[in-house]
Amino acid sequence: MSVKDVIKNSFLNSENFTDTDAEQIVVSLIAALILGLFIFLVYRSFYAGVIYSKSFAVTIVGMTVLTCMVTLAISTNVVISLGMVGALSIVRFRTAIKDPLDLLYLFWAITAGITAGAQMYMLAICSSIIMLLVIIIFYAKASGPSIYVAVIHYTGDDTGDKIIQELGKMKYCIKSKTLRGQETEMAIELSVKNNNLFFEEKIRNIDDVKDITLIQYNGEYHG
Repeated sequence: MSVKDVIKNSFLNSENFTDTDAEQIVVSLIAALILGLFIFLVYRSFYAGVIYSKSFAVTIVGMTVLTCMVTLAISTNVVISLGMVGALSIVRFRTAIKDPLDLLYLFWAITAGITAGAQMYMLAICSSIIMLLVIIIFYAKASGPSIYVAVIHYTGDDTGDKIIQELGKMKYCIKSKTLRGQETEMAIELSVKNNNLFFEEKIRNIDDVKDITLIQYNGEYHG
């Protein structure tokens, strides 16, 4: 038998592609929906970015269900499977992923949809539990000090020294200092424990201090 005959028989053999009944389709789609909602809840609970994106959270659920649908389709018909491979190969996604952790959630949703479409429910459940443990251990919000950036406008040459004195033993770093005529703008990065902002009132009461603005930094900090 030639190679051509082997390939032909492989494609035409109906045993390579099983028919999926309506009950299996419904169960797989419901399982994908439940897994997508689970991933959505994990994403919402452990989100630590600046701006929460509701559209991205809904995309996670939709991605899981649609991936399950594709898996069900390509497992029943060779023509559909080849058509979907060709169609998906020309698709280009240009949406920027701002947080690398978002890519993890997207890939999690895709793999959950594939396993649900393949009726591998135990694998999907076990992997989701493991992913939850990984996120809890490595990406949960830390209970350490909060990082703030204080932008202070003041006048006078000695006022800057008084501001530093009021910070006491706090960990700080002067990020910038801008002089505009008689007015000075100073940006200080502060490590604040237990969100204790006692220093704000002390600095505001210093003579020649016009205003102070506190900006909390929610990104990663190592120091």
